[in-house]
Amino acid sequence: MAEDKEKGKDGELELDKSGGKKKLIIIIIAVVVLLGGGAGGYFFFMAGGDEPAAQEQATTEGGSEAGESQPNPDAGPQVGSALYVPMPRPFRFNVPGAARDRFVEIRVQLLVRGGDNEENAKMHIPLIESTLLGIFSQANADDLATSAGKVTLKQQSLAAVQKVMTDVEGNKTVEKVLFTGFVMQ
Repeated sequence: MAEDKEKGKDGELELDKSGGKKKLIIIIIAVVVLLGGGAGGYFFFMAGGDEPAAQEQATTEGGSEAGESQPNPDAGPQVGSALYVPMPRPFRFNVPGAARDRFVEIRVQLLVRGGDNEENAKMHIPLIESTLLGIFSQANADDLATSAGKVTLKQQSLAAVQKVMTDVEGNKTVEKVLFTGFVMQ
């Protein structure tokens, strides 16, 4: 009987060993498949995305394709050269309302065209912040509660920033004032 128990134990051990080997093989195959799929996905998305950009760059540098004209570098900034200059911190202020005063937080980015305008806007951020804060502090909570009031505030902000930049730099520099975050409590 002692021998039967040992054989049973050995038999179980042998079953466990063969079952363990099968599990190990399955795990290894699964890992290889996952790594292969990950690598394939990486090359598909990363390498495939570079071809149109390289093709476009070669077209721009090497001449134009049939029926297309090359952009004139002296014509000024192109539509595709939009750059966004974020204000370093959100504007937080209180505005009076008919029923009660409200707290407002606005996150702003400036749309500029071309690298020179981007540098000008970055160089004059304190002046632009001061100008925007002056415009925002004149706002009314009842007006800011409506979408028309927000559009009006954007237009006033743009006009004020363009005026200040024209006085300082000689050109408008900023094409649009964008509210990327607007919270009123």
